[in-house]
Amino acid sequence: MLGWNRLLTAAFCLLALTGSACAQKHGGILRMYSPDSPASMSPHEEATVYAQAPMMGVFNNLIMFDPRVKQSGMHSIVPDLATGWRWNADKTELTFPLRQGVTWHDGKPFTAKDVVCTMDLLMGRAAEKFRVNPRGSNFKTLDRVTANGDYEVTFHLKRPQPGFPMLLATGFGMIYPCHVTPATMRKAPVGTGPFKFVEFKPNESIVVARNPNYWKPGLPYLDGIEYKIIRNVSTASLAFVSGKVDMTFPFDLLPALYRDVKSQVPGAICEMTPAGGVARVLLVNRTAPPFDNADLRQAMALTIDRKAFVDIITEGEGDIGGVLQPTPGGKWGLPPDKLRELPGYGPDVAANRTRARQMVAKLGYGPEKHLPIKLLTRDIATYRNPAVILIDQLKEIFIDAELDAIDTSQYFPRKMRKDFTVALDLQTSGPEPDPILDLYYGCGSSLNNDGYCNAEVEKAIERQSMEDDQTKRLHIVWEIERLLAEDGARPIIFYTHAGTCWQPYVKGITLMTNSLYNGNRREDVWLDR
Repeated sequence: MLGWNRLLTAAFCLLALTGSACAQKHGGILRMYSPDSPASMSPHEEATVYAQAPMMGVFNNLIMFDPRVKQSGMHSIVPDLATGWRWNADKTELTFPLRQGVTWHDGKPFTAKDVVCTMDLLMGRAAEKFRVNPRGSNFKTLDRVTANGDYEVTFHLKRPQPGFPMLLATGFGMIYPCHVTPATMRKAPVGTGPFKFVEFKPNESIVVARNPNYWKPGLPYLDGIEYKIIRNVSTASLAFVSGKVDMTFPFDLLPALYRDVKSQVPGAICEMTPAGGVARVLLVNRTAPPFDNADLRQAMALTIDRKAFVDIITEGEGDIGGVLQPTPGGKWGLPPDKLRELPGYGPDVAANRTRARQMVAKLGYGPEKHLPIKLLTRDIATYRNPAVILIDQLKEIFIDAELDAIDTSQYFPRKMRKDFTVALDLQTSGPEPDPILDLYYGCGSSLNNDGYCNAEVEKAIERQSMEDDQTKRLHIVWEIERLLAEDGARPIIFYTHAGTCWQPYVKGITLMTNSLYNGNRREDVWLDR
């Protein structure tokens, strides 16, 4: 199918009104910037797109979301290292025939053993362990993976999970080689993908180069990609304006900067879109007194004025939603009428805050006694800016927060250790309910950093995961949203829309509305110059 799509595209180009061909060209280095420096080059051990995006092109998945489809979903999953897949009758066994003749970047052959090794690492069963495993709990329904010879694997599940392919298709679904240690993968990763890792200079740059032996004939088109690490978003946008980079980092330009870039580079191609289904959230450590008190947590949720965040940070170019991204960018979010029924989502912010002040008064806080806290966040603009607004809004209920903005290399470990009281965090919301609901809200899950656990929610998450009827599943998901809002679990503050710009000679760019991670391989991107 992908081959036919490319053929049809070429035919269309030849028949275009201009009469000129637009066949893809090989060669050239795509120059981009990245807004932050990751801790390592091993995507399975990182929770940030700034590690995942440059490395997605170094690897392949078994299956993946079609990078040309703007809204990822089960309907858009296509083969990658697998040639296809098939379920058994009760959807507890998923079998993948594998491509033959694929080699790792060091020349060794890819086989079923590599798939088994990767999953053993993710499940914590390998002799050597990941240093951290942010998405390990994704696979708690997976019993084991078996190799059926060198070129077929079967995933054996503990229960039916129709959405399980989504866990393997995500941009974090890379297959690692058996013969390379996790320690080496952190510094010099080896993959089967269209690009080979060249170098990572922390706080300076990440470089990947064309894999001449890539198993997809004719790909990639680029000779390589260079990511210059520029933390200041204004400085980064000036690098694009001055021609030092060919493309901004996806979803990095908020409206004012987006307009400025467009005005200074009128020939650029720019899109303002939902920013990959990423929400800003209030994260409260439920195990740390006095935040182990449910009334205090609920009061903090009630004081949030979501519209103010959208108006100030995105100039109205954002969305108010629940745990799952609202439509039309997402597919599973609550409709507006149901969203307004959730605690804290009603339009009367003053009434919500009056109720919140009454709740904290019962705990002894008020005009004469404020609660001092530190508000943890990551020291980049997408975190810091909303954190400053949150600090101002918490003052409405007598909580005096001091900003504690720290480097990425420290931020994620501190969250995972629960070494914080309150944080302004980001979390993804899709493209499917699996694994997002369990990953953040399942008891003991690997990204459940606030210690949330509710038996009723746990059962509902499992029920939606087993439901094959998408309409029934949608209603279960909406019920989960209600339960989470009533519990004040990771209150969702807002979703941004953000801009991306690239020079007109950069071709083959598709921005996904509901995924920050799934469109970063860039094997189809080419330069028309």
